[in-house]
Parts: sequence; C-alpha cells; structure tokens
Amino acid sequence: MNELILIEWAQMAIRWLHVVAGIAWIGSSFYFVHLDLSLKRAADSADGTQGEAWQVHGGGFYHMVKYLVAPARMPSELTWFKWEAYATWLSGFALLAVVYYLGADLFLVDHDGLDLLPWQAVLISIAGLVLPWLGYEAICRSPIGKQENALAGLLYVMLVALALLFAFLFNGRGAFIQIGALIGTMMVANVFAVIIPNQRKVVASLLAGQAPDPSLGKQAKQRSVHNNYLTLPVVFVMISNHYPLLYGTRFNWLIIAIVLLLGPLIRHFFNARHAGKPSPWWTWGVAALGMIAIAFLSAQGPRHAQTTGSLPTPTNFAAVEEIVNGRCAMCHSAEPVWDGIAVAPKGVQLDSPQAILRNAGQIGIAAAHSSAMPPGNITSISSEERQILATWISAGATSR
Repeated sequence: MNELILIEWAQMAIRWLHVVAGIAWIGSSFYFVHLDLSLKRAADSADGTQGEAWQVHGGGFYHMVKYLVAPARMPSELTWFKWEAYATWLSGFALLAVVYYLGADLFLVDHDGLDLLPWQAVLISIAGLVLPWLGYEAICRSPIGKQENALAGLLYVMLVALALLFAFLFNGRGAFIQIGALIGTMMVANVFAVIIPNQRKVVASLLAGQAPDPSLGKQAKQRSVHNNYLTLPVVFVMISNHYPLLYGTRFNWLIIAIVLLLGPLIRHFFNARHAGKPSPWWTWGVAALGMIAIAFLSAQGPRHAQTTGSLPTPTNFAAVEEIVNGRCAMCHSAEPVWDGIAVAPKGVQLDSPQAILRNAGQIGIAAAHSSAMPPGNITSISSEERQILATWISAGATSR
C-alpha cells in the first residue's frame, strides 16, 4: 500500500481514538464535578462523609456518598478513573507527531516569520510542552499555590504569554495546536503526577491502618478544579484547525486569550448551578461579548499582512487564476505534485477556472481573509496577491 495512504489512514485511526478517549475523559470529569458540587449532608449521613446524592439514570436509582478523606475500611473493589486521561494524551501526542511533526514544514513552520527548519520547530514544540508544565508544577507547589485567586491570575498570564510566544515561533495553525497540546499535557499530568499518586498514598495509608493525610486530597482536588476550568478552552483550541479565521488571522493569540477567559466563565455558570447556588446568568452576557470580540478580531486580516493602499495589478479573473495556479494548485488538484500530499486537501481542487470560481468562498476564507493557506506560506504568496484575491471576492468573484 502507498506510504501516503498509510499515513492518511493512521491519522484517521489516531484521531478517532483521540476523540473517543477525550469524550470518555471529559464526560467522567464533568460528571464527577457535578456530583461533587451537588452533594448534601443529610440528618442520617454517616460520620466522615461530606454528603450524598440520589440520582436516577437509565431506569435505575443510584445512592452516591462521598467521604471527606476515605472510608474507614477499604472496599474489596475500587474503580480508578485514569485511563481515559492517559489514552487522550497518548493518542493526542501521536496525532501531533503524525500530522504536525512529520508535516512540520507545512503545519508548524512559519515561512513568513522565523522560517525555522522542520527539526528545529519540532524540538521547540516538544520543549514547549515540557518546560511550561514544569513551570506550572513549580507555581502550584509554591506558596502562591495556596492562594486561589492569585494562582488563577498568574496561570492565565502565563498561558497568554505562551500563546503570544507560540504565535511568534510557529505559523497560526501550529501556534493554536501547540497551546492546545500544552494545556492538554498540563491536565493529563495533573492526573498522572498528582491526583492518582495522591489517591494511591491514601489507599496505602488505609491498608496500613494509618490515618490518611488530608492535604493529599486537597492537592488532588485543586488539580481537578484546574482541569475542570481548562476543559472548554482546550476543546475550542483543538477544533480550531478547521476554522482559518481563528488561527490564520492577525490577532490569533488574542483570540486564545479571550477563549481562556470564556471557557472558565461558562464552567462557573454550570458549577454554580450544580452546587445549588443562584445561577450567574451574567456569565452568558460576558460570553456573548467575548464571541463578538473574537468575530471582530478574526476579521482583521491575515497574519503578516502589509496593506499597500492600492492594488499592484487589476483585480480581474486572469490575475486571480495566475495567483491560484502559482500558489495553490500544486496541492489543490486532481493529481497533487507537492511532496507528501496524496489528494487535494479537503477535496478542494483549484486546477481549472471552473473549480476556482466554484471554490471562491473557501479561497477567500483561507487565503485572502486569513493566512491559513498556503500552510505556513510555504509557496510565498505575497500580501499584494492576498489583496487581489480579497478584492476579487468582494467584487463578486466573477470570471471577468
């Protein structure tokens, strides 16, 4: 079987696994956050319990009880929730390697910016996962880690600064996937390096007949809360590669900054409702304003764009066709000639006048209003050429 076909199928299989594992992890996480917040003490609640809840699902009734630290005696069977998180990260990193590392020249390197060598971009990407996570761990374990609001503010500033740095180092798509992969790494590391080890220490103390250390549960709970509030931003960033106006525009890092605010706000609304507190409906107003701001920022033109004030050549179809043939059609054709491209990306073919006219809208989104195409500007389309495409589309995208 052709190597390119094998790679394509590998991407499909890994992506499917990643999505399934992510659904399982997010689903169980959201459920336990809801359960934890909805627990209530009853008059007959057992000593040492935080609260209980009655639930109904699938025709059955469930009586859920949470202990403050742990039960006095360990049950014979105990379910550990960890493999959903591990499978999500392992499949996600495999997908990062197959798509972004093997295709670094297209999907990581910014040929309008630093123009890194592919191996340099890959090494920076890996370092950009490990080093910020170590910094996050150090902050959480420092004295500031005990101050909830200060910790949240510092972590927000850190992530926004990293988004700006990644936008400088990589192309737009690579920058978005890098910040998403970093947040995902932080979340899984919370499970692997803190939550599960602390739970194992509690179990070991109980089996040894000793009283568990309450601080272990508090530390694990802190990281679980972090994961809860980071879930929606990481999902948004991970699906952004389908939307060029998010990652391929001038203020893409600022869009990430807004999403890092909106995701926790939306989770705050649901967390408050789960806890039986007054619903903070104001969060939806702020979220709506944030989405309007994102829409405005996404309309500010492609990255690295240089406006000239006037177009260098007439915006007729012949000029448009010349640009598309020279910058796009080597990949977007019935038989792509670009190394590593087996079929036209997303099935969009631009190798005839009729195909260009038929796909004018997609050309506008990907190459005129954003710099998503060509990937990393690997074919060196100029700002003037992007202006020609934009003006042609705004004039009706005709064949004249």
